Amino acid sequence: MHSKDRSRLSFKILYALRHPGRIASYARRRTRDAWLWMRSPDHVSYYRAVMRSDAARSSKAAVGSHTHESWLQIGQLQFDYAVSHGLKPQMRMLEIGCGNLRAGRLFIDYLEAGHYYGIDISPDILLAAQDTIAEYRLQAKLPHLALVGDLTFRFLPDAAFDFVHAHSVFSHSPIEVIDECLAHVGRVMAPGAFFDFTFDRTEGAEHQVLHEDFYYRTETLLALAARHGLTATYMADWEETGHPQSKIRVTLPAGEA
Repeated sequence: MHSKDRSRLSFKILYALRHPGRIASYARRRTRDAWLWMRSPDHVSYYRAVMRSDAARSSKAAVGSHTHESWLQIGQLQFDYAVSHGLKPQMRMLEIGCGNLRAGRLFIDYLEAGHYYGIDISPDILLAAQDTIAEYRLQAKLPHLALVGDLTFRFLPDAAFDFVHAHSVFSHSPIEVIDECLAHVGRVMAPGAFFDFTFDRTEGAEHQVLHEDFYYRTETLLALAARHGLTATYMADWEETGHPQSKIRVTLPAGEA
């Protein structure tokens, strides 16, 4: 059940009573949130600063993995799901929010050379991604990495990708950023392509925690995709993997690209 409103004062009080050891870290996070938000002209600038702060301590923690084992496990989970749900080596892939290639290293190794394209808003995490490529000796696979400031994909060609992937991106995005992505992603998707993304799901009121974490109803995102001429399906079997986020698959209607 994903129905708790983590922005409510009652939730925060109960959480603090149950986890008193986490109060100090939350206070530091709240202070950082206020400081960075005040200095940022928009959400992308704000979250780029968050990633710079997180990556300075640990590139793995910056993408949500606080141990190397967790980093490996979550990357493997994403890869296994994609392969079991249609990803083939000859496909061309765009990964939105590729981070330090937690899953990307597996996609790069699996896909034909030159078929992986990763984008991210954080230059710091993209430098860490280069380190991952070198560490796992993936240079010969010719992966592409690019820094972006939005999700309009304006520098990418039409109908270029068979698989688009965004893990733990929309969970940190306000609705206008998600809307921007869905408004433009169809142009870069080839006929028959699919776009898988995760999000933090709530069955109650939609809300955010600080400016970092956003919780959406499934119906909201399905309707938003439809508004842009995309077909979206809630992937219930993803939650059987035990990952705390939910997943939606977006496809283009037949004959469109």
